[in-house]
Amino acid sequence: MAAAGTTRRTLHYYWWATRRHLGLYIGMIVSTISFGVLLSYGNPLVMSLIVDRISAEPVAADQVFQVFGPYILALLLINVFGQAFSRLQDYTLWKLEIAVSYDLATLCFDCLCNQSVSFHSSRFGGTLVSQTSKFMAAYNQLVEGINFPFLPVLESVVFICIILGPRVPMYVIVLMALLVLYGTVSYLMYRRILNLNEKAAGAQNQLSGELSDANREVVARDSKRMMASLARGIITSVIAVTIMAIVTVFIAGGNAWFGISPGTLVLMFTYTYTVTNQFNFINNGLQRLNRAFGDASGMTAVLDEPRLVADEPGAPDLEVREGAIDFEGIGFHYTDGDAETVVFDGFDLHIPAGQRVGLVGMSGAGKTTLTKLLLRLSDIQEGRILVDGQDVSKCTQQSLRRQIAYVPQEALLFHRTVAENIAYGRPDASFDEIREAARQANALEFIEKLPQGFETITGERGVKLSGGQRQRIAIARAMLADCPILVLDEATSALDSESERLVQEALARLMAGRTSIVVAHRLSTVASLDRIVVLSDGRIAEDGPHAQLIERGGEYALLWDRQTGAYLE
Repeated sequence: MAAAGTTRRTLHYYWWATRRHLGLYIGMIVSTISFGVLLSYGNPLVMSLIVDRISAEPVAADQVFQVFGPYILALLLINVFGQAFSRLQDYTLWKLEIAVSYDLATLCFDCLCNQSVSFHSSRFGGTLVSQTSKFMAAYNQLVEGINFPFLPVLESVVFICIILGPRVPMYVIVLMALLVLYGTVSYLMYRRILNLNEKAAGAQNQLSGELSDANREVVARDSKRMMASLARGIITSVIAVTIMAIVTVFIAGGNAWFGISPGTLVLMFTYTYTVTNQFNFINNGLQRLNRAFGDASGMTAVLDEPRLVADEPGAPDLEVREGAIDFEGIGFHYTDGDAETVVFDGFDLHIPAGQRVGLVGMSGAGKTTLTKLLLRLSDIQEGRILVDGQDVSKCTQQSLRRQIAYVPQEALLFHRTVAENIAYGRPDASFDEIREAARQANALEFIEKLPQGFETITGERGVKLSGGQRQRIAIARAMLADCPILVLDEATSALDSESERLVQEALARLMAGRTSIVVAHRLSTVASLDRIVVLSDGRIAEDGPHAQLIERGGEYALLWDRQTGAYLE
């Protein structure tokens, strides 16, 4: 079972989502109780009254409907309303699970989207997806695990005390004591089986590594688990048989010994049989709850994990008027276990509004890290990053990223249509705007040749398209977003010559009038830019236009000379 602290936190998130649909939750509880009360307890109660009436004196054939008409009507109404509440229970439960699942999915998605790059780089994406799915499904297990086994038992105990208490108080006291014993023994045995389940699972995990010894351990622990389950079944069965034996004795001699009416005797048997059967389902409910909390524990831990990049309370939106960028005294390091790697220490860089700047240097120089810090995918430890004089760490992340169009080396496409992938840059865009963005990105020609044109599904991560096609769709997306700041991270490094030409033409249009930061290993990508910044070990080694840096004969010129076919050796 999940740890108590994790269980409480899981309940915290589930209750947060449930409160948003409290009407549905209350409707489900009320309909569940009403349905059970009417059909499980209303029907037997009316039947007991009929039995008592029959026992009191014979009823003539022509008086049956006159005498029993009210009882028949009562049974009819009980069943009509009982079935209505049963359908209402199904409806409210269905609506509640759908609504809450949506809220929980949104909660998880927002949490994952707002985590830092270091968070995601240390986790498998598939694991996070699985944890999110389990977290959502566990809510349904929890609601059904509480709603179906436990509510019927609770209402059984209450109504037995209310209806039978005044008629046969001693019987109710004995029955309640036996039920408490039943529940206690069942729970204790369940806890023991749960502990043995965990030990057996641990032995199974060792089996592949230590086949011979572990195999014997698995067999031994599985045997203990099986024996514990059998023992629990035997003990609870003995208690159930004891309870029904006592009921049988009361039915056989209750009228003679205590003057209990036949109808009450029928009621005693029916109610006791019902509640005993309901207690049998408690263990299933406990197992379901245990599984639910276990499934939810992984995502609960993720939701509780502190965000390394978080907005300050009441942070304003970033407002970009021109697009000037300043890195002032930047200090940034990251840790991997006990090792610490310093990337920037007192780094300064000013990029005027509208300037196109290339970032080059050997791998590990800090080029991509600098763009991630600008986007606040990670936060700096020292200094400030300013956009038009506004500290980006003091503004909301959402508003910051609305102002920056980002085109990575590998375009991130969704398993949706071409049009939808382009519209991700601005979801409210019209089709004409989407088409114009595709034209400017040199993508219109190949899109219109696709089987369904703009309605063609791109496949998972865009696998149905070539690298150059994916890149041009990513550029069209950036065109449509029309952000004042542009970041290109190795946007042409993996393309063939023809695709590179088309992408370079599209990028030239995209960069026009925008503050642009271009990260590149392929130096031909940045040769025509306004300015090139050469990074080396987190510092600026050189800074200037291409021609000036070539004439200087420094590190940039050396990199340029080493290129063969526009690639770095």
